[in-house]
Amino acid sequence: MPLEVYKSTNEFFSEVPIVLTIGTFDGVHAGHRAVIDILSQKAKEIGGKTALLTFHPHPRVILHPDNHGLKLLNTLEERMALLEDTGLDFLIIEEFNLELSRLTPLEYVKNLFAEGIKPSMVVIGDDHRFGRNREGDFSALKEMGKVFSFEVIALDAEYVNDIRVSSTKIRQAIEKGNMQSASEFLTENFPLVGRVVNGKKLGRDLGFPTANIEVDKGLKIIPKNGVYAVWAITPDGNKRKAMLNIGERPTVSDNNNISIEVNILDFSEDIYGEHLEIRFVKRLRDEKRFANVEELKAALIDDENAVHKILN
Repeated sequence: MPLEVYKSTNEFFSEVPIVLTIGTFDGVHAGHRAVIDILSQKAKEIGGKTALLTFHPHPRVILHPDNHGLKLLNTLEERMALLEDTGLDFLIIEEFNLELSRLTPLEYVKNLFAEGIKPSMVVIGDDHRFGRNREGDFSALKEMGKVFSFEVIALDAEYVNDIRVSSTKIRQAIEKGNMQSASEFLTENFPLVGRVVNGKKLGRDLGFPTANIEVDKGLKIIPKNGVYAVWAITPDGNKRKAMLNIGERPTVSDNNNISIEVNILDFSEDIYGEHLEIRFVKRLRDEKRFANVEELKAALIDDENAVHKILN
């Protein structure tokens, strides 16, 4: 069954019992997937369905509009696609605003889901907080469950290589270019989607034609500048080996504009104007200024060989 999406808790209605979880679920990482696995298990036991109540925009954007400093792992569209892949039944996207942020924990539970969604069970992470100033916790929610007739289950954190998985940890890994750690936490390679636009075609002159990718950056996190081994999902749906550069191209350009360029190996089709999905696998090296174009070309040959080894 495809994921059913609702734009408000007021729109939602279900004839079967609901097992609910709540959160932003940025990245839909290993911890989030563990929660959804439990949702599915519990829903099966009671003949019900699974639901996630999430918020948009991210609460920090509303609460700290001038200095939130927030970068997200996913756009809303990416997050919806990832959640659909988990087998989640219902996604309820509630608009986050200042009025909602001022609700006491009791008002939050009552107004947002106890009287609307009417869950039979609520599953949360052990560090889940809710309501005004994040005053509500597991104990408070359990007491409210007695009032509104829902069971509450708190799950222990998920760990990978003895590190507690969190969206913050994944963002930190990506900002450092540590894509292997990010992939382990996410359970898949970090995605970036953009449109292929015209560039100066300097790569073509070097024998490495590149597609310039225009990304609607917004709040989407961009990995650290450098050269990466990546998979490129081309418009025909095929997954192809590629090497990607994020940075200022110091050898061939004097401006400081950040560009994202990808050389898709053994691929020559015209994809200008098309959307391209990139999946980051490993950072190969820093971006650097070479003495001349010949040195740059030699480095690109080394990069291509490294990509073949990593992605084989």
